[in-house]
Amino acid sequence: MNIGKLLTKSARTFPKNLAMAYGSRELTYAEFNVRVNRLANGLRRLGVQQGDNVAVLMYNCPEMLEAMFACFKAGCGTIPINFRLHPREFAFIINHSEARVAIISSEFNEAIIDIRNDLKQVSHIITLSEARSPLLDYEGVLSGEVDQFEDADVAPDDVAWLFYTSGTTGQPKGAMLTHRNLLGMTMNFYADMCPGFGPNDVALHAAPLSHGSGCYALPNIGKAAANVILEAKSFAPEQVLKTIEAYRVTNMFAAPTMIKLLVDSPAIDRYDHSSLKALNYGGAPMLVDDLIQAMEKLGPCLVQLYGQAESPMTITYLSHDDHRLHGDPDQMKRLGSAGIPRTNVEMKIVGADDNELPPGEIGEIVTRSDLVMKGYWRDPEATAETLRNGWLHTGDMGYIDESGYLFLMDRSKDLIISGGENVYPREIEEVIVQHPVVREVAVIGVPDPVWGESIKAVVSLVPERTVTEAELIDFCTNHIARYKRPKSIDFVEELPKNNYGKILKRELRTKYWEGKASQVI
Repeated sequence: MNIGKLLTKSARTFPKNLAMAYGSRELTYAEFNVRVNRLANGLRRLGVQQGDNVAVLMYNCPEMLEAMFACFKAGCGTIPINFRLHPREFAFIINHSEARVAIISSEFNEAIIDIRNDLKQVSHIITLSEARSPLLDYEGVLSGEVDQFEDADVAPDDVAWLFYTSGTTGQPKGAMLTHRNLLGMTMNFYADMCPGFGPNDVALHAAPLSHGSGCYALPNIGKAAANVILEAKSFAPEQVLKTIEAYRVTNMFAAPTMIKLLVDSPAIDRYDHSSLKALNYGGAPMLVDDLIQAMEKLGPCLVQLYGQAESPMTITYLSHDDHRLHGDPDQMKRLGSAGIPRTNVEMKIVGADDNELPPGEIGEIVTRSDLVMKGYWRDPEATAETLRNGWLHTGDMGYIDESGYLFLMDRSKDLIISGGENVYPREIEEVIVQHPVVREVAVIGVPDPVWGESIKAVVSLVPERTVTEAELIDFCTNHIARYKRPKSIDFVEELPKNNYGKILKRELRTKYWEGKASQVI
């Protein structure tokens, strides 16, 4: 089924339901569907055919979802681009994806005009406002078009979304997500993330629609739920809490960093957030101490996700019930896990020979399901390497316990090998963050002439609190083996993060490994 039919069906059955709210603007499902149909017709008039790709570069706004669904309905691949990237990175993704058209927010007009001559295959650029040559006006493209559009007849494996990875090990790669992938992801949401979900639910989009929150728009639209999109271009905890109260928000997606900002905000106790049924978090590890604080403040609404662009929303989940503080030792231990495989997902741990490892042994996490990408766009070598033997090789390391719960250690590239010993940074991070003056921590390996790598912690502290390097290293001594203790600690005001809240360990490592070509960062 064409994933765009989720909107077609919702608009037919629930035409008066609120589809989107954005500041003072509101659209019903009937109005949303008409605008999407007009845009799909407009793209056809501009020469976009089924199978072509369309780039979407916008801050969060209703038009971003309109553009995505117009592409789905037309049988085109949509390419939502991270708006925090550099214009040169915009150009790379647009060119690499062979996009025929780009649809942009007006904030990017000048940046796109500056690189226009580099966009060799783009025939038209559509902007939301302030259009001037060579840009077309978005509302102008919609005007004059008919309100109906016959959704394209697509094959299940036709590309619907090109999801470009963050490029932590080089240029970003485009994960080809098909209509089958997105439909499987959507049905999985109903099965595991939010049972009983329906047209009276309300989703809040406080994270970028180009990533996780955009994925979550699909199941919400599929059930004719309301989508509330924040106008702010950055995460503002009080505004989020105020919006949850005002709209009686039932579900949202957030990075762990966002949840920590909510919990630490003085506004957390001033607003009613009891309507939340599913606060789905993922995209980066969440330390157990932070998770317990969130559970105490937010109640039994938290659900953890573990997945990646190549298998979106997701591979495993830690359910609502696992987020209840029973005091049972096994349940408390599971708070440090990434949960169990999703209902329609297979997962196992394999060694270097790709043979499955028994419970408790650390290896690479592999998965297969209808959620796994078709492959990487125009990159057969990377596709063959990542999808070998019929399984998606995630590059993440972890183990499964006897009950089937997955415990993540680190990305394989984050593993520290010191004196022949494998050291997993997350284990050390879980200890250091327990110190009362530590706000955030990242542990990395740095060059060592004797041991190959030594362990360094990079720490940001609670404002107006202090601790010495020696005190923190001594603190670790009481919790973990001596060989796992950091040999050095650097203090910073803020740890570098990407747009999705992930700490950029590559950026932290660069200054230590510069010139050390043998180290992959």
